Amino acid sequence: MSEAMNPAHRDRLLRLAMPVAVLAFGLLAWQAIVTLGNLPPYILPGPGLVLSTLVQDWPLLWASLLSTLTTTFEGLLLAVIGGVVLAILFNQSKILEHSLYPYAVILQVTPVVAIAPLLLIYLPQQAAVLACAWIVAFFPVLANTTLGLNSVDHNLSDLFRLYGASRWQALWELKIPAALPNMLAGIRIAGGLSLIGAVVAEIAAGSAGAGSGLAYRIAESGYRLNIPRMFAALLLLSIAGIVIFALLSAITNLLLRRWHESAVVRED
Repeated sequence: MSEAMNPAHRDRLLRLAMPVAVLAFGLLAWQAIVTLGNLPPYILPGPGLVLSTLVQDWPLLWASLLSTLTTTFEGLLLAVIGGVVLAILFNQSKILEHSLYPYAVILQVTPVVAIAPLLLIYLPQQAAVLACAWIVAFFPVLANTTLGLNSVDHNLSDLFRLYGASRWQALWELKIPAALPNMLAGIRIAGGLSLIGAVVAEIAAGSAGAGSGLAYRIAESGYRLNIPRMFAALLLLSIAGIVIFALLSAITNLLLRRWHESAVVRED
């Protein structure tokens, strides 16, 4: 008789199988609604038509996806650099933190959909789209990194001072490693937000008759009632968001798995 499956392995298989089963059920229900309702493609295309449109329009959609991803990662990179550097400055100077942090909050709570048209007036199109991606991704990195730097164990800080460590040594050898989980959590959140910011700005640019990203293709398809292409572009955007989150999660696990509780894998 074969041995019973390890409970940990069984739970892992269930975690993989359940999303696949839900996706399959959703696709079948979608196709059933289209077939039974005899819906035309300009109202609701079936999943098969969306897939065939994705294959047929792949050169155009792929070029637009690359444009959107380029803006997304550029905005994310700027947000990471700016957020981490400013958080370090905040940690080293409370006067600077109290002076500038409220304006970072204002920048975050102002809807980017309201900022995008204004940026398109004063900036070139690509710079405006990049600015929107940066704006929405910046605050999570800043806030989480600042929280991590300010949450270092006071006992360890006192120990560093007791041994005569400089502020630079305490920052580099204690505070930054301790803040790394918070920093990576902020970056993981910012990855998806930078894609959202790029999409919002591209839609705003598309309403003005300009643009080349995937969101512009969605707006263009809507104007032309090319709904299958719109669904295909939306599918690509969703996959891009999932891949970005998975990539940043993998980087987080790679950096934390050997020492931090949030990433240590245990076998039950």
